Amino acid sequence: MPVTVPLSRLRGVGRYRTAATRAAAVSVVVGASLAALAAADPDATGDRPGNPVANAAVAAPVAVTPREAQMPQVVPQPVLDFLDGLHAEQARPKTVRPVAGPLSSGFGTRWGVLHAGIDFADGFGTPIHAVTDGTVIEAGPASGFGLWVRVLQDDGTIGVYGHMQDILVQVGQQLRAGDVLATVGNRGYSTGPHLHYEVHAGEGAPIDPLPWLAGRGMNVGAPTD
Repeated sequence: MPVTVPLSRLRGVGRYRTAATRAAAVSVVVGASLAALAAADPDATGDRPGNPVANAAVAAPVAVTPREAQMPQVVPQPVLDFLDGLHAEQARPKTVRPVAGPLSSGFGTRWGVLHAGIDFADGFGTPIHAVTDGTVIEAGPASGFGLWVRVLQDDGTIGVYGHMQDILVQVGQQLRAGDVLATVGNRGYSTGPHLHYEVHAGEGAPIDPLPWLAGRGMNVGAPTD
């Protein structure tokens, strides 16, 4: 026999089908909205500063070079002058030969008396150069030397220059290696024009200037006496 379904039941089924269809449509719309929000909101995907995923998604900033940095870069002249002076200071010799004449006498006992320095033979009036940087601590008459100049040298030793004809510096004057401080003479106990040079260290005791000079890279040769 044919099966009949009451009209009232059919109407109910239609309502159920319509409600289900609407629910499915709403689910699709809600799902799409959530997906869009997740794409727009980094917090929704777990992205945080320092997160490689988040960083990869952020476009790199565009670097803008200031106008001043695009101009030709020139070192100011005062800076160049300072650097030139610095290089010249580093390059200049810190130890020089006091005169060009030959070494005529060495350090040691002579005729039973200590010859406490070295002698350089040279002509009258020859310029005498400061062996090192230093400060003049005495300049004037001295027994045995006629005239002398004493210099506190750059390493704390005291340099003594003796038998000069003329003194060209004064006490307190700052010297650089190579500056002229006097001229060669024959004053005091001397048998001919020459420069007598001594080096005193420690408690003021004289030391042999030759090893001291050699330690500073200066070879003045062997004495002829």
